[in-house]
Amino acid sequence: MRFDYDVIVIGAGHAGCEAASAAARLGVSTLLITIDMNKIAQMSCNPAVGGIAKGQIVREIDALGGQMGIVTDRASIQFRMLNRSKGPAMWSPRAQADRIRFIAEWRSVLENTPNLWIWQDSVNGLVIENGEIQGVTTQLGVTFHCKAVVLTAGTFLNGLMHIGRVQFGGGRISEPAAHGITEQLKSLGFVTDRMKTGTPVRIDSRSIDFSLTEVQHGDTDYHHFSYLPGVKRTLKQRPCWIVYTNEEVHDVLRRGLPDSPLYNGQIKSIGPRYCPSIETKIVTFPDKTEHQLFLEPEGENTNEFYLNGFSSSLPLDIQVEALQKIPALKNVQIYRPGYAIEYDFFDPTQLYHTLETKLVKNLFFAGQVNGTTGYEEAAGQGLIAGINAAQNVKGGEPFTLSREDAYIGVLIDDLVTKGVDEPYRMFTSRAEYRILLRQDDADMRLTERAYNLGLATEERYNLMVSKRNQRDSLIDFCNNYSIKAALINPALESMGIAPLRQGCKLTDLVLRPQLSIMALAEHIDSLAEHISTIEEDRREEIVEAAEILLKYQGYIERERLVADRLHRLENVTIRGKIDYMSLNTISTEARQKLQRIDPLTLGQASRIPGISPSDINILLLLLGR
Repeated sequence: MRFDYDVIVIGAGHAGCEAASAAARLGVSTLLITIDMNKIAQMSCNPAVGGIAKGQIVREIDALGGQMGIVTDRASIQFRMLNRSKGPAMWSPRAQADRIRFIAEWRSVLENTPNLWIWQDSVNGLVIENGEIQGVTTQLGVTFHCKAVVLTAGTFLNGLMHIGRVQFGGGRISEPAAHGITEQLKSLGFVTDRMKTGTPVRIDSRSIDFSLTEVQHGDTDYHHFSYLPGVKRTLKQRPCWIVYTNEEVHDVLRRGLPDSPLYNGQIKSIGPRYCPSIETKIVTFPDKTEHQLFLEPEGENTNEFYLNGFSSSLPLDIQVEALQKIPALKNVQIYRPGYAIEYDFFDPTQLYHTLETKLVKNLFFAGQVNGTTGYEEAAGQGLIAGINAAQNVKGGEPFTLSREDAYIGVLIDDLVTKGVDEPYRMFTSRAEYRILLRQDDADMRLTERAYNLGLATEERYNLMVSKRNQRDSLIDFCNNYSIKAALINPALESMGIAPLRQGCKLTDLVLRPQLSIMALAEHIDSLAEHISTIEEDRREEIVEAAEILLKYQGYIERERLVADRLHRLENVTIRGKIDYMSLNTISTEARQKLQRIDPLTLGQASRIPGISPSDINILLLLLGR
C-alpha cells in the first residue's frame, strides 16, 4: 500500500501545528506526524504565551491567519499587556494558559482543518533522491511519500535529560527521544551541534502559604491576542504570585554545584544566556541576595504550579531543600523536579529565508531545530515554513517577510544571515524598526498579504479593512475638528492640566501626554458622538489604534523614511552574480562567509557578522552600481 501526501510535517509542537495548519488551509494534502497525539502543542516549559517581543510575534501570526492567538485566547486564564508605562512600540501582550485546554483547542483546530490528517508515530528517516525530498520512514515501518517535508522536531532529536548526575534519554520528561534524522542529515553535509535548555520544578499549590506571597492580577480590559472580535476569554481568570529567594536558598544551591550538570562537565552544549538556571544566577551574580520568582498556575482548576525563574538541573534533594528555605514554600510538595535537556539543532545559515534548506530541495526546518527557543519563535517559523512548503508544491511564489514587515521577518533574517551561538530568543532590541512593528497594527501590516496568498479568510480581511476605515475616520475627525478654549478649559482645569490660551484642533489636545481620546470624549459631545458610530465590540481597540497614530505620527514617519532608505539595498539581488572566492579586494573572512551564506540581496549581505561597509561598497562596484 502506498501513502501519498503533498506536505508532511514532522512534530506537533508549536512550529509543527502552525506549519501543518497553514499548508492544509492553502489547499495541499498535509500529514502531521507526532509521537503522542495527546501532547499536541504541549507547553513543555511555562504555561504562558507572549511577553516582551514574543507577544508581537503572536499578533503577527494571527494577522497572517495563523492559529496561536485564537487558541491562546480560548485557553487563557490570565492576560496582561506588559510595558504599558512605556511607548506603544514596547507594549507586549502575554497570557497564562490552561495547559490542558491549550492542547485540546489546538487538537480541535487540527482535526477540523480540511486537507489535514494526523499520524501517531516517530519518524526515523527521510527519503531523499537526487537532492530532493521524496518522503519519510517511521518507527512502525511505514513509508509516507510526499513532495515537501517540514521538520519541527523541537528538543526530541537525540534528546538527553539531566537531573543532577542522573541522565536519561527523551524529548520531554516521560517522552522518548527521536533518533536517526540528525545522523542522516550530517551524512549529507548538514552542520549540526547541541543546545541545552531547562525547565523548573512543578509545585502542588496546596503546599504553598499564599499569605507570604505577593499577588499579581491580570488585566480586565478588552485586550487579547486575536484580531477576530468573536474570540474572547471565557475561562476563570487566575492571579499569579511572587516570591523571592534568599541567602539561605543560595547557600543550599551552592552546596549542590559539584553535582550540577552545568558545572561538573556533564553538559557541554550551548545554554541560554538570557534565561539562566537558578544555579547560573547565583554563580553569575554572587553579590545578589535575592531573585524574584513567579508562581504561575498551570490551569483553570489544577493545583499544579510552575515556578518561573527557578529552572534547574540540580539533584532532586538540593532542589527541594532550597525551595523549603523560601518562607512561602516551607512545606513544599512537588509533582516533579526541574531538569535540563540537551538536543540537536542545525546551523540556520543552511536555510533560505523561506526556511527551505539549501542542501535538500523541499526540505524545511522550523522551530528549535534552527537554534531558537520559545513557543512564539517556533510558531512564527512554522507558519512561514508551512506556507512555503505549500507554495513549492503548488508552484507558487515564495513567501517571505522583511525586517521592516514583522518581528517574524527579523527572527528569520537573523537566523539565516547571522546564525546562532546560543538559543535565539526575540527581543524588541533586535528590531531596527520597532515603532513600525507594534502589536496594535500587525493586521494592518500583514493581513492583506495573507489574504492575497489565500491563508487569511475573507472575513478577516474585511474586518481589517473596516477597522482601518473607522480608525482613519476618527483620525480625520480629530485633525479637522476645532475646539474653543472656553468650552474645554473647565474640563482641563478640573484634571489639573494647563488650560488653552486659544482654540485649537482636537489633535493638539490628543497630543498632550495626560489626555486620551476617550477622556476627551467625556467633555466633547461631538467626539463622543463620532466614537459611538464605531462598531461596539471593537470600539476601544480602534480608538487606541487611532490615538497611537496621532500621538506618535512624527516618530513613525521618521522611522519609515529610514526603513525606505535602507530598503534600497534589499532590492539589489546578488545571489548567483558574484564568485566571492575569487575576490581579492575583500578579506578572507568576508569571502568565506559570503560564500557559505550566499545572501540573496546586498541588504542581507550587509547584516552578516564580519562583513564591513567597505566590503558592501566593493560589491556595489562589481555590480556596476
